Amino acid sequence: MNKISKIGLSALCGSLASIAAANAGALDVTGTAETTWTSKSGVVGNPIGMKTGLTFTGNGELDGGQTFAVTITHANKATWSSSNIALTTNSLGTFTLNSGGGGAGIGGFDDNQPRAWEEVWDTGVTTNANLQKGVSGSMNIAWASPTVAGTTLNIAYAPDNDGTQNNNKGVSGSASDYYGAGWDVVLEAKPSWDTGGFHLILGASETEIEVDKDLGVGKSIGGDHQEAVVGLGITIGPVELGYQISGERLRTQSTNTPQYYGNDSWGVAFNVNDHLSASYSRARHLQTKTHKASHTKSGATSNANINFNEYTPKSWMRGDSIQVSYTVGGASVKYAQTEYDNTAYGFDAKTKAEARIVAVSLAF
Repeated sequence: MNKISKIGLSALCGSLASIAAANAGALDVTGTAETTWTSKSGVVGNPIGMKTGLTFTGNGELDGGQTFAVTITHANKATWSSSNIALTTNSLGTFTLNSGGGGAGIGGFDDNQPRAWEEVWDTGVTTNANLQKGVSGSMNIAWASPTVAGTTLNIAYAPDNDGTQNNNKGVSGSASDYYGAGWDVVLEAKPSWDTGGFHLILGASETEIEVDKDLGVGKSIGGDHQEAVVGLGITIGPVELGYQISGERLRTQSTNTPQYYGNDSWGVAFNVNDHLSASYSRARHLQTKTHKASHTKSGATSNANINFNEYTPKSWMRGDSIQVSYTVGGASVKYAQTEYDNTAYGFDAKTKAEARIVAVSLAF
């Protein structure tokens, strides 16, 4: 009897081991290292810079062929920056829990112009450019539909779009009493043909404004915080062309505070071969502030009917960038020359900044 029991137990353990092996996941690690030599106009000091990063990706499979993935990103010098947990179903698309890393909703499309290396505003020149992020900076739940004819619908939701990244069993508390729940919706189409294709982006975001801190009364009288982005890129052989526009309405109720932001950018990239590419791109950023408030009182102490309807002219920034990238295997050499006017949202071109960067990147 004991012998039979041992045989049965051994068989059960073997079966469990087989199931565990079939469903076991794997953890992969990839990394990058980059060193730069930066020359900035009017800036002195050591020009050598460096960044390193690690990305941990875990993958596994559920019954029925559905898969899950966990991604943890250490963006620079092993400093934790974001993570997500994604479940890819057989027919219902992909569901993702994001920790606020910037890729969900319209945050993943803040600037998608063709370029050999980086965005115009991310090549050594310090700017105050405001980019439309939607719920991407907050803990959010996202869904990406199955791709049909190169087209995908993306929806992201943050119960409280307050810009926080919560730990396990944690809540954000009163990190922002001004913003409430937020929704992002993005339609992305990437049909292709033999010699190229196009990339269309249509996105919108709306976040509830829960409390009007300036007036001290309930919900904002101006409405909710709104953002939008539209972009189109076309690839014809080795040439890529693109144009994008985005905007944001903050619904602020204080004088001399930003009320609107807008951005537009375009770029052209030429892929000489599999290793060498070059690009030219331009970005422009606009800002409008509330300038004057007209007061209409319905009672001696009431201020619920204050109308903020006068604005300053649009102040602006504008940047141009020429870039070249050469890649062999996991190594890349990159160069960018960028010039910006009005880096602090001015009204003329007196404030200029220029930067030149040479970078060597390694991927492993």
